[in-house]
Amino acid sequence: MAPTRSLSASLVTPVEVNDFARRDFPGNESVCEEVGPGWAQVVLQVGRGQLRPGGIIGGPTIFGICDVALYYACFTAIGIEPMTVTSGLSIHFLRPATGPLLHARADLSSVGRRNLCGNIVAWTDSRETPVAVAQGVYVRPGAKASKG
Repeated sequence: MAPTRSLSASLVTPVEVNDFARRDFPGNESVCEEVGPGWAQVVLQVGRGQLRPGGIIGGPTIFGICDVALYYACFTAIGIEPMTVTSGLSIHFLRPATGPLLHARADLSSVGRRNLCGNIVAWTDSRETPVAVAQGVYVRPGAKASKG
C-alpha cells in the first residue's frame, strides 16, 4: 500500500468543481461550498421529491451528498479525475434530518496512488448535531498500485 501523502494545498477551487459538475455531472444538484487540502464541503437545497412523509430528508439523499462530498474531496488531492469511482461507502444515520438545506463535509484520511479514503459528516442545522456519519473509499481507475 502506498504511504499516505500530506497535503499542503487543494488542487481545485469550488468554482472549478462546480463548473465540472454543471458540465459533466448534470444529475448532481449539490454545490461545492468550500475546499481545502484534503477536504470538501457541499450543500444541497432539498426538494420535495427528496422528502419522506413527515418532512424527513430521505436516506438516499443523505447517502448521495456524503458520496459527492467525498468525490470532491478526492479532487483536492488528485485534481479533477472524473472516472475516480466509489469503491465502498458505509453510512450511519444518527437522527432525522429536516430542513431546507443539507450539508456534508468530507475529510480524506488516506491518499494513496490508487485508493483514497475519507470520513464524512452530514448535517442540517448545525455541524455539531450531525444527521449522519460515513466512511468511504474511492478508486482511481487505471492507477497502478505500488509494490512493496
